Amino acid sequence: MAIDLDKMRAKLTALENRGEKRDSAFWRPEDGEQTIRIVPTADGDPFKEYWFHYNLGKNPGFLSPKRNFGVDDPLNDFVRQLFNDGTEDSIKMAKNLMARQRFFAPVLVRGEEEKGVRIWGFGKMAYQELLNLVLNPEYGDITDVESGTDLVIKYGKPAGASFPQTTITPRRRSSPLCDDAVGGSERCAELLDNIPEFDGLFTRKTSQEIQGMLDEWLAGEDSAGDDVVKYDSNDSATSVDNAFNELMNA
Repeated sequence: MAIDLDKMRAKLTALENRGEKRDSAFWRPEDGEQTIRIVPTADGDPFKEYWFHYNLGKNPGFLSPKRNFGVDDPLNDFVRQLFNDGTEDSIKMAKNLMARQRFFAPVLVRGEEEKGVRIWGFGKMAYQELLNLVLNPEYGDITDVESGTDLVIKYGKPAGASFPQTTITPRRRSSPLCDDAVGGSERCAELLDNIPEFDGLFTRKTSQEIQGMLDEWLAGEDSAGDDVVKYDSNDSATSVDNAFNELMNA
């Protein structure tokens, strides 16, 4: 029987649509100020944590099987071996390759409500700031649909800084998630029903795939070269942030 071209076209369309849907699920702040609202989730926890490996040659960042799922991770084992070796070079390489934590929350971007709820990815400092805000009794539940709090996000590279910084300022007054201009309660229900599924946002690699990537990198076929991470006093790294941004657009 000849191949069914209609089925093949349908498969290709579905694959392309999944890629477009995943790309559009993310939001990244642009230089300057933007206002967002973290939306409530069914489990009561809008903040999700994932661990990613970066800097394995020119491969984009990928989920750490060990840190996220508790399964075998050849790269995690290799990093532990490097730390155990204890030399200056091995420790430097281990720090480049070790899994790093990123945090995510579903947000509605003011002025872009027609794009629906998207996922904002951020680092540890922003996460700590958000947790302190959530636990501040002066604001109550900042995700509340009727009386929550919008957040002003200021993003950019201050003069003299080597990497961009994010500052978070809550609005002085509470506000509904969806006022009449946005569409009211019906629009709110639609938005909350269509929060992107976190589990489907990132491709999960198998241990065998990671071992192959590691073997190729160790063989010198895909070297990190000049992309070695340089850490500052806050254990931040510009190349890690760049890799994360590339992952969000992958």
